[in-house]
Amino acid sequence: MIIGIDGNEANVKNRVGVNKYAFEMIWGLYKLTQNKPYEHNLIVYLKNVPLEDLPKERENFKIKVIPGGGLWIITKLTPYLFRNPEKIEVLFSPSHYTPPLLTIPRVCSIMDLGYLKFSGQFEKKVLWQLKCWSAISILVSKQILTISESTKKDIVRHYPFASKKTTVTLLGYERDKSKIEISDDLVRRIKNRYSIVDDYILYLGTLKPSKNIIGLIDAFSEIAKNIKLVIAGKKGWMYGEIFERVKKLKLEDRVIFTDFFPEEDKPALIKGAKVFILPSFWEGFGLDIVTSMALGVPVVASNVGSLSEVVGEAGILIDPDSVKSIREGIEKVLNMSELEYNELVEKGLAQAKKFSWEVCSKKTLEIILKSK
Repeated sequence: MIIGIDGNEANVKNRVGVNKYAFEMIWGLYKLTQNKPYEHNLIVYLKNVPLEDLPKERENFKIKVIPGGGLWIITKLTPYLFRNPEKIEVLFSPSHYTPPLLTIPRVCSIMDLGYLKFSGQFEKKVLWQLKCWSAISILVSKQILTISESTKKDIVRHYPFASKKTTVTLLGYERDKSKIEISDDLVRRIKNRYSIVDDYILYLGTLKPSKNIIGLIDAFSEIAKNIKLVIAGKKGWMYGEIFERVKKLKLEDRVIFTDFFPEEDKPALIKGAKVFILPSFWEGFGLDIVTSMALGVPVVASNVGSLSEVVGEAGILIDPDSVKSIREGIEKVLNMSELEYNELVEKGLAQAKKFSWEVCSKKTLEIILKSK
């Protein structure tokens, strides 16, 4: 089969969320189709030249750059695929956005539908694009991939017609990086780079309303002063109140903002934390939760959406709407005895083994092949 892939979500420097997912899927499919004689051909479509860390071209893996700007899928990719010079038989879009009009069968990935419930946490333009285009993608796609049972239930509830064509492909984590022994010296160097002196609670993710960073800051303000809060992540949207809240509560000397955090530094930053916290109002999955468990760092996460599914019984679940619950969840870990702490770590290590990019890629390829 000749498979086309919209690779633009993967072709960005600072990858988060769907960017990371798209990147891992391209690499996963590349590896699964590497054996000669080649059974399947892959064509990755991009609007910009590929970054260095994307797979290199080979006989059955090609990259086609179609230059363009805004609405590239509509104005550039769709007209190109109507001509279909590469004769692709299916188009895989590892995002919510697939061409609305196309004769070629399509497979798209839906991360979550949180924007339907929390519309006030999005800029209007982004919200309407997500709502309208996601609905169209779900309608026109031959198969739909989603990343948790929770999101699948949401899709089926809002779009009942999609029930038989929606498949869950759980995400993974970078096992190779997690297996590497992360030395105390490396952790110390990363802490020094960001002026982290004391023990710390770690939030890692984009700064935007859905992540409930305001609630986290309010909860942290009530926690004993012998620990720091590190907020590592790039600025998303509607983030001004986060910095204002820190100033209002006079927490400037206890809260450390790192801005975007490089992928290569994440394992050491996570490893050095006493607690990893993700108090989101919703999440499609929560990739860094799995990495934290794999690195032996206890997790405190919201009891909503997919997070309880990902954490299972290997972490502390909290109510994101309750500052008290967030505070108590963090303090529960901080006040554990060494034995209790280590028991929670062991549960996390076992839970993390359930997630694999390789398994996710294999299942994704299976769904793509059946969509012809």
